[in-house]
Amino acid sequence: MLYLLPLIFALIGLALYGVLGGADFGAGFWQLTAGRSEHAERIREHAHHSMAPVWEANHVWLIFVLTVVWTAYPAAFGSIASTLCVALLIAGVGIIFRGAAYALRSGASSLGEQSTIDTAFGISSVITPFALGAAVGGIASGRVPLGNAAGHLFTSWLNPTSILIGVLAVVTGAYLAAVFLSGDAVRAGDDELVRDFRARALVSGLVAGAIAIGGLAVLHSDSHALFEALVTGKGLPALIVSAVAGIATLALVWSWRFEPARYTAALAVAAIVAGWALAQSPRFLPGLTVRQAAAPHDALVAVIVAVLGGGALLFPSLGTLFRLTLRGHLDHAKPEHAPPPVQGRDAGEPHHARLMVRVAAALLIAGFGFLNVADAQWAHIVGAACMLAFVATGFRVALPTL
Repeated sequence: MLYLLPLIFALIGLALYGVLGGADFGAGFWQLTAGRSEHAERIREHAHHSMAPVWEANHVWLIFVLTVVWTAYPAAFGSIASTLCVALLIAGVGIIFRGAAYALRSGASSLGEQSTIDTAFGISSVITPFALGAAVGGIASGRVPLGNAAGHLFTSWLNPTSILIGVLAVVTGAYLAAVFLSGDAVRAGDDELVRDFRARALVSGLVAGAIAIGGLAVLHSDSHALFEALVTGKGLPALIVSAVAGIATLALVWSWRFEPARYTAALAVAAIVAGWALAQSPRFLPGLTVRQAAAPHDALVAVIVAVLGGGALLFPSLGTLFRLTLRGHLDHAKPEHAPPPVQGRDAGEPHHARLMVRVAAALLIAGFGFLNVADAQWAHIVGAACMLAFVATGFRVALPTL
């Protein structure tokens, strides 16, 4: 059980990156294809204004996934990084260009400079998700063997399955961005942009669905084992959830309900990641299972403790960032003339907070002990549960009193 936990964390991070980073890349896609009219400039400005405050936070999840896999499954990570080095290099360069574009755009001295920066930003927003999706396709289709650069440097990520997943990553990102930007336009009160991005969301959603359905034929011919596991095996429930969530998102967008559409769209992407993981389980790479790829016990414990402990700091911070971005303010500011404190239940809040701190500390100690000292599988399960409870309790303590 212990050897699976870091992989579960990495898959959660991959799903979050697929949703948040995908929407970030998708915004660049719409900036690239907006055109050159005055209205096109409004589209680009809206996309930039929505994504600029959070783009760095979105890419935290990619770093998280790479770090966890590198530490917890070093043999698999070395094989993936060496065989897919060309695709990963292209993705890395694309991310650097996107970051530079965000920094340079505010300093552009003319419309020509701004247009050049936006074009570079848009092109990198297409190339990067395609390269990352193609790398995932190489792993999913079994073209990354165990060993240092043991696979082909180009056909490992330039093959039918990789191209399918790369294209799907680009289109799905555009779909997510259109849904998110529609909701942002509603909050901004710009009806024209709402209609524009709603139309983009509907069209890109239908295109993404058509590519996903047609892609099953590609998987059938190029990666039959993956196709069977998705259609008739362990990945089928996740495939069904993704399809239902995608249809629900289109229905919500059609009815102008963009906020709930955010969550169903995110669910559809997360279900794709879960379906791939279930279809490939227990194989990590050809001839290498997840258990065989796992690092020694002490390294796994260190990764789990670091992830769960860091989550207590990361999630409240990200929550605050997204609340500021979406609402423009924090909700817990006190009114200028606050009423006198109410006696009774609220009077016990300081004692309750101290008790929660003690509980969190006890859960941290218990979780670390069960994971690090005991060797039995049941002890590892208890330890992981204690660490998860520690994160939840610490998160509650960190929340501001409303």
